[in-house]
Amino acid sequence: MLSALKVLDFTRVLAGPLCTMMLGDLGAHVLKVERPEGGDETRGWGPPFDPRGESAYYLSVNRNKRSLVADIGDRSDQEMLGHLIAEADVVVDNFRPGTLERRGLDPSTFLARYPSLIWCTITGFGPGNDRPGYDFVIQAERGWMAITGDPDGDPMKVGVALADVLAGKDATIAILAALVARGRAPSPRPVEARRLLVSLAQSAAAALVNVAQNALVSGQDAKRWGNAHANLVPYQLFATADRPIVIAVGSDAQWRACALALDLPDLATDATLATNAGRLARRPDVVGAIAEKVRGASADHWLTRLDSAGVPAGRVKSVLEVLEEVEASPLAGVAPSIPGTIRLPPPRLDEHGPLIRKRGWGAFE
Repeated sequence: MLSALKVLDFTRVLAGPLCTMMLGDLGAHVLKVERPEGGDETRGWGPPFDPRGESAYYLSVNRNKRSLVADIGDRSDQEMLGHLIAEADVVVDNFRPGTLERRGLDPSTFLARYPSLIWCTITGFGPGNDRPGYDFVIQAERGWMAITGDPDGDPMKVGVALADVLAGKDATIAILAALVARGRAPSPRPVEARRLLVSLAQSAAAALVNVAQNALVSGQDAKRWGNAHANLVPYQLFATADRPIVIAVGSDAQWRACALALDLPDLATDATLATNAGRLARRPDVVGAIAEKVRGASADHWLTRLDSAGVPAGRVKSVLEVLEEVEASPLAGVAPSIPGTIRLPPPRLDEHGPLIRKRGWGAFE
């Protein structure tokens, strides 16, 4: 869908590379610019490393790109990068505020010079804030850790750097919207409309969704629920005779079907439990009865019954179990979650540098 769109990628680590990889999966030509001293720092974030010496972390978000090493502080490299920017459709960077401006690569200058250019900057805490943006810090400071983990335990981070992932996807959405607007505009759009700013902090705050809204509406702070849900019952983890499962009842009709599938007819016909509000009020009774019942048989037994009744439920799977069910490879990672294709493996450092310096964007032809 983005065939031959030119994306100049000044990003590293996770949020930015994920954004540009998604654009590459959609068909864009992505040129990854890396620093001379080792390139993207995630190249060294291992083990594990693949047989070529590339870290698994780097491989996960850098397919469908070509690599160029360039020193943004070097005058000749600045000139070369200026030529690449001149022909680009999109530039994405995640430098700390002021870094590019101090080196003569001011986004505002290029945006004013090239009226079709779109420039997206991803930062940790937004423009004007020079703090480095790391997912763990964002999760701590944007409320995620306060609501994750056992209610009686310590605050806990999510197992994936999800603030980075969300910011990368937000950046992709913003870029795609800007490209649509560019295609529709009868005349060039103003610089400020093509200057996109995404921050991990804002993406993480927006991702609090219903938890934030609960606090706004009630005036009460959110708390940790472990594997339960603040607003729904039953909606949590249960131990069966052999392995844990989750039951996620999202409607009153599902509740009745759930109780019957679990051989709990008294709960199914109890009028005080017919609505979610009633089940919330009697959370210990509902959860206790289900927990006692499901311990008596295997996960497969209960999931067969729950599936037949149309009740959302599933077993807790390991990552390796999941990878057996999806398209994935040790080199190119998990297949795109969007309608994209994998055309290029993640590049080695400066793998295409000589060709790009000679041919510019022609290196993709």
